[in-house]
Amino acid sequence: MKTLSKLLVMTAFTAFLASCSSAPKEVPYFVEAETIPESMLVQINPYVEPFFIPGDLLDIQVSATNMKSVMAFNKGVYVDEKGEVANMQLNRTSGNNSSNSYVYYYLVDAAGYIEFPIIGKVKVGGLKKAQVVDELTRQLMPKYVTEKPTIDVRLVNFRVVALGAFNSPGIIQSENEHLNIIEAVAKAGDLNIQGRRDNIMLIRTHSDGHRTITRLNINDKSILYSPYYNLCQNDILYVEPNKYMAEGSWNLTKSYTVGMTLFSGVTAVVAMVFSILNYVKKDN
Repeated sequence: MKTLSKLLVMTAFTAFLASCSSAPKEVPYFVEAETIPESMLVQINPYVEPFFIPGDLLDIQVSATNMKSVMAFNKGVYVDEKGEVANMQLNRTSGNNSSNSYVYYYLVDAAGYIEFPIIGKVKVGGLKKAQVVDELTRQLMPKYVTEKPTIDVRLVNFRVVALGAFNSPGIIQSENEHLNIIEAVAKAGDLNIQGRRDNIMLIRTHSDGHRTITRLNINDKSILYSPYYNLCQNDILYVEPNKYMAEGSWNLTKSYTVGMTLFSGVTAVVAMVFSILNYVKKDN
């Protein structure tokens, strides 16, 4: 009788430990990434130049040997009391995007245009940096300037939105016009333990205004050479909670929940066996 009791208790305890030892397989990133051929990795473009869409803020600076000749084409530029060209945009390159500095930037309107000094409306929507430079140069020279100007175009508000099961969800700002999905995950504090790493939703707005939705799996090593590895401005990343988090408010991991269920079931069986044995003993 004592031997049987010990055996039943040990069986229940072993079942509990076995259920708890099965750690989630969905947590590791880039599984077996070391097996990716180096020839494939070197083909990955580390930088994807952004195209401009409505709502973007552009910082455009026009310079030339004779700065006075292009002064009128720079917001916030004026001639000081010494007769020298000065720049009011003190925080232009500091990364400070406060509302006070927006007046010096160019907002891409809903139709994809910016309002440029002297020239008027210039179409930039759907274009990349080099294309905007070519278009502005064409309109400035030789009509307004005889010397080919140097034009610097920068995207001020490159940002990605991180929602859902991140540790620090929110708006992620990039100061260098570039962000990949790994950087975005890191800036959002990584995914919490309940977040689904195999089904991240990417919502992307394209230059013509239409949106696409793509599912990404950062458990899979193929994410490292995916065309969606590099993000675009205004991308939205949404991480779903796993079904155990979504189904209830109990903050229990999968293994713990399964373990407790098995333990309860085995305990019930043990109790029933003890009841039968006690009944048989009394009956005898």
